[in-house]
Parts: sequence; structure tokens; C-alpha cells
Amino acid sequence: MDKVKQARLEAAGFTVGTAAEFLGLTVAENCLVEARLAISKAIRERRLAASMPQTTLAGRMGSSQSRVAKLEAGDPTVSLDLMFRGFFETGASIQDLSEVLAKCEGLGEVAQQGRATVRSGVGMKKTARKRQAPVVA
Repeated sequence: MDKVKQARLEAAGFTVGTAAEFLGLTVAENCLVEARLAISKAIRERRLAASMPQTTLAGRMGSSQSRVAKLEAGDPTVSLDLMFRGFFETGASIQDLSEVLAKCEGLGEVAQQGRATVRSGVGMKKTARKRQAPVVA
């Protein structure tokens, strides 16, 4: 978010922060979300680059077209196991997976902090929400 827009939002009474801050995600939780979204996006990009219909990928995975659609949309009900299977069925390698995950913000932070619960806003998309006026009884 650019600084001018952020200043306007704050002047209007909004609090500006990251999606992870809004949801109260830990660094590890945020990284999991980022990794799932990155893998979903990579599967769709690789499938389209190969001119492969969702039904073909589904057949290779032993799944259904609707499940592939959910996978590509980042649906949290899709298991990581199925996501990895879909990724590799597009012809991807472990090296390709490593490159996709390397682009995720904050993964290095998790490795350094271990099981940290520190929240981070570095590189994350910013969101805004209206400040609540205190309730006076």
C-alpha cells in the first residue's frame, strides 16, 4: 500500500496493518498460508503452460476436476499431500518446489526462530480496518 493511501486511511480512523496481524497469525501460521497459496498458484501456472485441462491433471492425480479447481483456488480443505501430488504431476521436481517455496515471505524467519510465536509484518500485504470507538457506559 502506498504511503499516501495509508496516511488517508489512518486519518479517516482506520488502523493499517498486515493480514497476518489482523488475523493474529504467528510467523509459522503465516508461512503455511503463504506456502499453500504459492504452491496452488504454481500448479495452475504449470498446468496452463502445458495446455493441460483440469480433468487431465485430476486423472493423473487420481482425483476429480472439482478437487483440482479447489486446489488451484487455495482451498484449505485440500491436503498438502494432494497439493504436492498435483504439483509433481505437472512435471515439477523437488528443485521446482524449492524455488516456489523460496519466494514465500518469512520462511527464513521461521527457520531462524524455530517454534516462534512472534508476529511479523515484513513484506506482507497490508489491510485496513476501522478503529472501534471505546464504549462508555
